[in-house]
Amino acid sequence: MFARVVKFFRYSLALLLTVLLLYGWVPVPLTGVMTERWIDAWWQQKPYQLKHDWVSIRQMSPHLQQAVVAAEDQLFLQHQGFDLKAIEKALVYNSKGRKVRGASTISQQTAKNVFLWSERSWLRKGLESALTVLIELCWGKQRVLEVYLNSVEFGPGIFGAQAAARYYFGIDAKRLNKQQAALLAAVLPNPHRFSVKTPSPYVRKRQQWILQQMRQLRPVQQQLALQHN
Repeated sequence: MFARVVKFFRYSLALLLTVLLLYGWVPVPLTGVMTERWIDAWWQQKPYQLKHDWVSIRQMSPHLQQAVVAAEDQLFLQHQGFDLKAIEKALVYNSKGRKVRGASTISQQTAKNVFLWSERSWLRKGLESALTVLIELCWGKQRVLEVYLNSVEFGPGIFGAQAAARYYFGIDAKRLNKQQAALLAAVLPNPHRFSVKTPSPYVRKRQQWILQQMRQLRPVQQQLALQHN
C-alpha cells in the first residue's frame, strides 16, 4: 500500500513538472482558480460563464503591465519570487490581531492562480512557495508576468487582461490607456468585492494612487528588455 502511495506521488510530481515546463511556452487554457470557481457555481447550482482569451504580452498595453506591478508587486523585477521585507511586515501586522494582510508577490499569485486554489491554508502556502521557486527558475520574469496577466481574475468569471478589456471597456487589452489600466489593477486585491463597472470611492482612490506609482516606477517593458540583454 505504501509503495502504491509513493508511486502515485511520483507520477503526480512528474505530471506537474511536465505541465509547468509546458506552460513556460504554450498558452494556459484553464487554471486552478477557474476550475474552483466553476465547481463552486456547479455545487451551488448557479449559472457561471467564464470569459478568458489568451493573448501574448506583446498584445497587452504597457500601461496595464506598469499598473499591476505598481499595485501588486513593485519589486517584481528585482526579487527571486518572494518579497522578504513585505513578508516580515505582514507577519508583524498580523501578529497584532488585526485583519490579515497578505504579502504575495506576482510570482506567488501566478503559482496559486494557475496550479492551486484561492482558499488560504498552510498546505496551499507550502505548495505555492515550492511552485513559485520552480516558475521563477523555469519561466523567467516576462513569462511569469504574461501568465499572470492572462490568468488573474478581474471580476466574477472575468479572467485575464483581454477578457477584462473587452468586457469592461469594449476594446482589446493592447488599447488600454493609463486610467483604464489603473482601474483594472485597483480591484485586484478582491475582484469579487470591488467593481470595475461601478467603482467605489475606495477603488477610485486606489486608482489614483496606482497612477501616481506608475509615474514613479521605471517602465516595466524597459526593465524586461534589459534583463534579456
